[in-house]
Amino acid sequence: MNVKTLNFRPILYLLFTVIGGSQSKELARKIASKLDCKYVDSKITIFPDGESKITLPETLTGTVVVVQTTYPHADTNMMRALALIAKAKKTASRVIAVIPYLCYMRQDMEFLPGEIVTSKMVAKLLGATGAAKIITVDIHSNLAVNYFDVPLVNTSAIPKMAGYFRKLDLKCPMIISPDLFWSKKAKQFAEMLGAEQIALNKQRDRKTGKLKILHQKNLDLSGRDVVLIDDMISTGNSMILAARYAKSCYCRRIFAVCTHPLLVDNAEKRLMDADIDKIISSNTIEHKTNQVDVSDIIAQSIE
Repeated sequence: MNVKTLNFRPILYLLFTVIGGSQSKELARKIASKLDCKYVDSKITIFPDGESKITLPETLTGTVVVVQTTYPHADTNMMRALALIAKAKKTASRVIAVIPYLCYMRQDMEFLPGEIVTSKMVAKLLGATGAAKIITVDIHSNLAVNYFDVPLVNTSAIPKMAGYFRKLDLKCPMIISPDLFWSKKAKQFAEMLGAEQIALNKQRDRKTGKLKILHQKNLDLSGRDVVLIDDMISTGNSMILAARYAKSCYCRRIFAVCTHPLLVDNAEKRLMDADIDKIISSNTIEHKTNQVDVSDIIAQSIE
């Protein structure tokens, strides 16, 4: 459904109500604007022990769209998303959960003995709470998609990211995925720009978390702009390692690009200290690095 071409906006207004969760109010308002439907703000009170008390100002009917990203702290914001879904489900005919950044998707298998596959638990909770459909952006794990009992739409910010970079004056750009994991998406991004692409071979010690990049033979980045792209930047360690590697190959400028700007543990400053010229992200998580708006691609997935 392309909401921009719809000619029955008054009917859409009656069909949809968009609720803005605590971490996604601005994005929720933009989605409501794209759908030309009603926006309802959720109210939140935090008790001294950290519990969240969430209130909706009115009874909601029809199809309700709950928009709540699970930016750190992930546990708190996932609980708030579940509470909003459960409350809306009591009176709405259908609830669509929009969780732009869906947490716990990295925990999609038992990597070491005794580890809990938490992504499977999150998938079950969202369905059991009342979500009839879940929309997310650039989910971290394709394996985790199989854990959902309700339809899950995994949209992507990649086309919007490519549109942003097409407007920049890049010099012989090289698109680099900091590891092999997101190399397919990096290749898609590069093809949209008509640029070259490589994936660095990053290795992580599962016990210590220490990262290293294996040497790439015959990589000449002299005078070229480098775009480092990944689904998320959390601590920034992978990006920093990749940036230092690119600098050692005498590149020109370095851009760090991601869909989800978690940027924890002073990551933004550490990235800039690693000679990264600019950090660009989508607005799945509200941050000053937001340059790409995904409200339209989310709105197009709501039906």
